[in-house]
Amino acid sequence: MIFLTVFSLLTVCVTAGDEESGSILRLKDVPAAEAFIDSVEVAVIGFFETEAARGYKEFLAAVKQMETLPVALCSEKEVWAKYGIASDTISIFRKADLHQEHLKLSEAKKFDADGLTRFMTINNIHYVTEYNQATAVGLFQSSVKTHLLLMADGGREHSEPLQQRFRDLAPKYAGKMLFVLVNGREKSNTRVLEYFGLKSRDLPRIGIYDGVSDKKWLMAPGEITTERVQNFCQPLTHRHTDSLRLFSFQQKQKEAETPEDKTEL
Repeated sequence: MIFLTVFSLLTVCVTAGDEESGSILRLKDVPAAEAFIDSVEVAVIGFFETEAARGYKEFLAAVKQMETLPVALCSEKEVWAKYGIASDTISIFRKADLHQEHLKLSEAKKFDADGLTRFMTINNIHYVTEYNQATAVGLFQSSVKTHLLLMADGGREHSEPLQQRFRDLAPKYAGKMLFVLVNGREKSNTRVLEYFGLKSRDLPRIGIYDGVSDKKWLMAPGEITTERVQNFCQPLTHRHTDSLRLFSFQQKQKEAETPEDKTEL
């Protein structure tokens, strides 16, 4: 009887694990991987050789907490080679800044499901990213250092058409500017408004922050139209290449000065 009980419990656990991973898309070849990545703004792929790999269970647990994030699994070495994967890795592919973020599990000192959830949250940068404490980390870590901010009262119905125009415009600036939505009703965003010299009664407003020069610009008050926003952005878009080169140079200097360390989540 005891043996049957233990066997039943083990069967339930294994079945639950199979069901958990069975609901995740499995990429069988390069065309499938390319189609998956191309179909969404942010794609997460768990490159695991086997289900017994270190971090596999934690990855599945983290995925359960990130229900809206498109996720796939891949054990096919042909696909690994396509994306330069040499060992078990969790990779995030983003369209907004044309970036790939790879977490090599062999280089992580320790990690758990919560840590992997934070890793995915931080790197969940879309064409339009809603500003909060977690996404702020990913925004400032991006190689695209120029941010276009729509600061609006997220609770007002009339702001939705404005936000939609903002979303429609964002893909045209992929790799040049990150579009950021700041909800002025959130107390945690008060400092962002203050940085631009604004109060909630002044919203909605459009601003630009350039991380390389640490400068900010505020579009003049008035109706926020697509044409006005494009004209406001125009003088800064040509600076993207120079800013990116400067950022890359600074990163290389930092890496040369800082001893290599293991990743810890």
